[in-house]
Formats: sequence, structure tokens, C-alpha cells
Amino acid sequence: MKNVYGVLVVLCINFVYSQRTPIISRITQKSITDIGGTTQLTCTVLYASDFSILWVKVDKERSTEPVTFSTGSTLIIRDSRLSLRQDTDSNSYTLQISDIQETDAGFYRCEVVLGLNNKITADTELVVRRRPFISDNSTRSLIVNEGQPVKLECYAGGYPSPTVSWRRANNAILANGVSIYRGNILKIPAITKEDRGTYYCVAENGVGKGARRNIAIEVEFAPVITVSKPRLGQALQYDMDLECHVEAYPPPAIIWLNNGVQLSNNQHYRISHFATTDEITDTTIRIITIENRQYGDYICKASNVLGTAEVTVTLYETIIPVCPPACGQVSSHLKNSTIKMSSANVLFLITAYLFFLISIFKLFYHLKNNL
Repeated sequence: MKNVYGVLVVLCINFVYSQRTPIISRITQKSITDIGGTTQLTCTVLYASDFSILWVKVDKERSTEPVTFSTGSTLIIRDSRLSLRQDTDSNSYTLQISDIQETDAGFYRCEVVLGLNNKITADTELVVRRRPFISDNSTRSLIVNEGQPVKLECYAGGYPSPTVSWRRANNAILANGVSIYRGNILKIPAITKEDRGTYYCVAENGVGKGARRNIAIEVEFAPVITVSKPRLGQALQYDMDLECHVEAYPPPAIIWLNNGVQLSNNQHYRISHFATTDEITDTTIRIITIENRQYGDYICKASNVLGTAEVTVTLYETIIPVCPPACGQVSSHLKNSTIKMSSANVLFLITAYLFFLISIFKLFYHLKNNL
């Protein structure tokens, strides 16, 4: 009789437990993992021995279909990175993901299916630490006129949220007077030609080396001309170089003028332009074998769509040749004169020398006879 009572008690207990609604008593809290790492998501369920337990990945931001990884103790998705472990003693189901990738990040749901449209669920989040990346809505490059306000924008993603800073090439000073500026937006109230160049947007969050975008800023400005020496002297019949340094963007048209006449390459002048960058050009005019009429003012003139500039360089006469460019140079006038003198008077010199020898001979002969 006691055995019968015992069986009845067990049956009653099982009946009571079988009537209880399943409960998800525990689920892994938010997990933060590096790429390539391993994580375990555990769901513990009570009173669910007769129900299906599922691990599902859901997308809360997009209306895409959930992806079911497992049901009960069976994996549905065949992936060598996935494994499933059921612990019957604790009624827990553990989904392990190894060699974690960025695409593994998201929300994972533990589901207890009670009926066709009846479920008990609990969610956990897997966060994958991701190195920073620069968003497409950031500034790439700019071409602006001098004096305009400029706004450079840089936005970055990643986990943890990255910080954004601005620098210039070669650690040049920014327009706000510092070498590093932190923030998504860098403003220049009125840009100058000195502000042109390469800017770096740098995003860092401690994961990997960070991300960097190079932003090229071209500043269009009217020509600015400088000369090292506004007055230069040289002797007649020698060459002389006049130089000027031009800064402008877009690249300007450059000419040399003398007495209102544009000069060009010929036997008297040789003009050269040397561009060191898109914005800088050095121009030189060589005055060949200077004549009196070539002394005076020479104008270096540069023009682009934004304006025109000019500067005057004066060439004056000196007695002593200036070196350079006269170093080792012999005046063509003097060379020609020497050549003409030698060829015209060579016979005279020989004749005079012969007469001199005859005169000496006669003198010795006369002295000998008198003795």
C-alpha cells in the first residue's frame, strides 16, 4: 500500500510540473569579443522538457528573416565555427561561435516554442570589436577660392566608437593655430593659399591601427610675384639673368616685357619657366651679350582667371662684369676684336721684327768697322 502511495505522489508531482509554463531563467549577458575570438551564448530553461528550444539570430534594425541555428540539441546550420552543447542537469543550451567575424555581430534569441504562434523568448547581443572605418559621407577633396569659408567633415564607424582627429601633412599648423584638432568637423573661416595641401582625417578606437583618409585641398588664388633682387647690374657684352618667383593657382600665363613689348626667345633673349609644383613657377630671362639699348626695366607679368600681378626688375650697367653668370665668360666683342687684330696685323708684326733684326745687324757691323 505504501508503494502505491509513493507512485501516486510521483505521478502527482510530474503532473504538476508538466502543467507549469516553461521559463527562461538565464541567458548570457551582452558579449564583447575581438575578431578571431570565441564566445559562448548560454540559455537556461526550466520546465521545458517537452518543448523545442531554439537559438535564432535576429536583425532588429532590418526587416529580414531570422536565421535559426539550432533546435534542441541539434545544429541546423552546418558551419565548422559553430558547436552546440546541451547540459541536461542544468537544462541549459550553449551555442559556441569560434573564429568570430564582423558578420557574426548582432542579436541572438533563445526561443521556447509553446505553440504555433506562442513563444517565450530572451535576447542577448554579441558585439564584435571592429577597427575604425571612414564613412562615405566624409569629405574627399575640395577646390575652393581664397577667402572662402571651408568645412571639412569626417565620420567614422567601428566598435568601440572611434574618436576622430585632424592633422596636416608634415605636422603643419592648422588654420585654428594647433597641429591636432579633435572632432568630426574642421572649419576654416576664410581659407588662404597657405592653407592648401593635404589634410588627414584619423579615426582611432584602440582596435588595430585605426583608419586614415587623405583630403587634398586646392586653393585657387590670383598670382603673387616675388623677386630676390629688384635691381641687377652687368657690364656691356656680358650675359645676365633676371628671375622672378610666381605663386598662383590655376597655373598662370607668364610673360616678360621691356618698354611695353613682350619678349620672346631669340638671339638676344632666352626665357625659361620651371614649375616646382602646380602652384609655384620660377621664371628666368637671360639677356645675351648685353647692348646699351637693353639696359632698363623688365616686367615679369603673371595672369590667371582670378587676377594679374607684375613686378619690375631693373638692369643697369656696371664696369666690372658680375659673376654669375659672367663667370669665365669672355666678351664676344673682345674675342672678335682680338681675332681681327691678330689676322690683320700679323704681317706687320713679322716685318717690323725683321727690320729690327736688320737694324741690330747693321749696328754691330758699323761698330766693328770703326774699331
